[in-house]
Amino acid sequence: MSSTTQSPAVSARPTDEPSGQRTYLVRTLGCQMNVHDSEHMAGMLEQAGYARATAEDEAASRADVVVINTCAVRENAATRLYGNLGQLAGIKSDRPGMQIAVGGCLAQKDRGEIVSKAPWVDVVFGTHNLDALPVLLERARHNAEAQVEIAESLQVFPSTLPTRRESVYAGWVSISVGCNNTCTFCIVPHLRGKERDRRPGEVLAEVEALVAAGAVEVTLLGQNVNSYGVEFGDRGAFAKLLRACGAIEGLERVRFTSPHPAAFTDDVIEAMAETPNVMPSLHMPLQSGSDRVLRAMRRSYRSARFLGILDRVRDAMPDAAITTDIIVGFPGETEEDFRETLRVVEASRFSSAFMFQYSPRPGTPAATMEEQLPKEVVQERFERLLALQERIAGEEAARQVGRTIDVLVSEGAGKKDGATHRLSGRAPDNRLVHLALPADLLDDVAAGAEGLAGAPASLEDPRLADAATLDPRLPRPGDVVTVGVTRSAPHFLVADAVLDGGAYAVRRTRSGDAWAQRETARLGGGEDEHSHGTAPSAGPVVLGMPSLRA
Repeated sequence: MSSTTQSPAVSARPTDEPSGQRTYLVRTLGCQMNVHDSEHMAGMLEQAGYARATAEDEAASRADVVVINTCAVRENAATRLYGNLGQLAGIKSDRPGMQIAVGGCLAQKDRGEIVSKAPWVDVVFGTHNLDALPVLLERARHNAEAQVEIAESLQVFPSTLPTRRESVYAGWVSISVGCNNTCTFCIVPHLRGKERDRRPGEVLAEVEALVAAGAVEVTLLGQNVNSYGVEFGDRGAFAKLLRACGAIEGLERVRFTSPHPAAFTDDVIEAMAETPNVMPSLHMPLQSGSDRVLRAMRRSYRSARFLGILDRVRDAMPDAAITTDIIVGFPGETEEDFRETLRVVEASRFSSAFMFQYSPRPGTPAATMEEQLPKEVVQERFERLLALQERIAGEEAARQVGRTIDVLVSEGAGKKDGATHRLSGRAPDNRLVHLALPADLLDDVAAGAEGLAGAPASLEDPRLADAATLDPRLPRPGDVVTVGVTRSAPHFLVADAVLDGGAYAVRRTRSGDAWAQRETARLGGGEDEHSHGTAPSAGPVVLGMPSLRA
C-alpha cells in the first residue's frame, strides 16, 4: 500500500526536453544503510539516462537533479535537511528545470510536510519505494507539480535495483532490511518496517559479482545481521553466510554491521575466527552500561552478557578491534546509571565509539517518558564519557605501534595527506592508517605527493602506467601495502617506518587494476572493462542484481 499526493507547482518547468544529458547528484545524510541506498538511487538515475555531475558541480550543488537521502535517527536530522533545502532554493531559482528530490527515513516519516515547509521540492519518496524515483521525477516535470509517494511496505527489495558503486575495491551488500526489535529510543522499525531477509544464494551471487568487478572487500549490511535467517527458518544462517564468503576466490576482506548483543551467538564468533577473510573487527552497540536503563530501552541483554561476548570474541581473536554506540542521558538515567556506563566502557576497551546525547524522536516510546534530563546534565555526562573513551582509544591505538600491518589503500586523501606526503587506508581491524611513501619515490614520480593522494588529473599520472613500467613501490587505491606502525593517535595510526628503512612492501591486487582501468577510461584513455557496458563515468561502475546460477 502506498500514498501519493500532488502539490501545487513548485516552479515553472520547461515543457520540452532539455538539450544534452541531464545531470544528478545524491547527497547522503545518515548511516551505512543510507549510503548503500544512495548507491541504488544513483544506479537507477544512470539507468534512466542521467549522468553524474562533475566533482566541481557536486561541490557547488549544480545539477539538474539533486537527491537528498535523509536520516531520522538524530534530533538534528530535520535541521540538516532544511538547511540543505534552504541552500538549494537559491540555486534552483537560477537553474530553470532543476529538480530536488527528498528520500530516506525522514521523508518516510514526514511525508507531505516536507513540501509544505519547502515548496520548491519536486519529489518526496520513502524507504520502501526507492525504485519509484525516476518515474516520480519525470511525472513532476510533466505535471509541473510536486509528487509525494510513500509506500507503507517494501515494494522492491533494494538489492535487486541497479547500483552505482562508490568504490571499485569495496562494496556494501544488504543481507536484510528492516528490524524486528522494539528499542524505545529508535524509530527505525517504524520507518524501515519488519525485517526481511534475502536468500543466501542471492547475497552470495551479489558478493561474487562485486568480486568479479574488482572488489576485494565486502561489508554485509543489516539492522541486526545476526538475526539473519529467522524469516526463512535458519537461526544459524549468518554464521553459515560468513563461512560461505570465505570460499569466494578473490574476496580478501569481509566485514559486517550491525549485530545485536541479545542475538549474538558463539557460532558467529567461531565463524569469524575460523574464516581467514572475515576481518578481526566488530561493531557491538552497547547503548548503556546500566541494566536498569537497558531494561527501559527494551534492550534484551544486560551488561554482564555484553562483556561476556567481548571476552569470548577476544579469546578467539586477540587482535580484534571492537567499536560501539552509546547513548548518554536516556530518560530517567541517574548518576549511578551513568557510572555503570563508565564502568562497562572501561572494561570493554573499545577502539572507538559513536557517542550520542539522547534526543527524543517523535513516535518513539522514550519521547513521552517522564524524567527527561536537563540539557546541562546530559552535556556534562557526555563530556566525561568522551574523555574516558578518548583515553582508552589512545591507549589501544598505542598498542599497535611497532606492529607490521597490511593496509588496503583507499581513494581520496586524508585531511593532511597532501602536506605530509602520505596515503591513507584501512588495517584489517578497520583502523585508519596514514602511511608514508619511500622518500626517493616522491622525487621520482611526476604527479607529486598531492596527486598521489587524490584522483588522477591526467593520463600522465604514474599510477596509471602499464604493468611493465609501474613503479613496484607505488600503490594504487585497492592495492595492499605492508607497513610498520611508528606512532598513534586515538583515531588513527601513522606508518612511517619506510623513512627509516623499516617495513614497506606493495602487493598489487585486482582492485588496483580495476581502479586504474576505471580512471583511465574516465580520462578518455580507453574502455573500462568493469563498466558492464555502461558509459565511462567519473567514478564507480553500475551493477544490476546478478542472476542466480543453477
